[in-house]
Amino acid sequence: MIPVPANTRVWLAAGVTDMRRGFAALAAQAETLLKQDPFAGHLFVFRGRRGDLVKVIWWDGQGACLFVKRLEKGRFVWPAATEGKVALTPAQLAMLLEGIDWRAPQRSWRPLTAG
Repeated sequence: MIPVPANTRVWLAAGVTDMRRGFAALAAQAETLLKQDPFAGHLFVFRGRRGDLVKVIWWDGQGACLFVKRLEKGRFVWPAATEGKVALTPAQLAMLLEGIDWRAPQRSWRPLTAG
């Protein structure tokens, strides 16, 4: 799992991204299309056309990090929007990277009843 520091924002780039891109090109995309500073310490998540590959870029203060994950089966759950960005929590990012639908997770707890 990616060590997400406290107060770090997670930005998901809606639509599809050319997965041949490395850190520099993805950072430029975060800056121009997402209107975010790629060197501010936030995580930026991009998905390829087939949906089974994601890349995450992160500037950790010392250098550029590029994480890649490919699912052997299934696809990463992605918003239907074709452009823009979506803010995720670190918990939603963890679910996304596990191939779980992060948009509507099912809680396992039940509300307490009086009595």
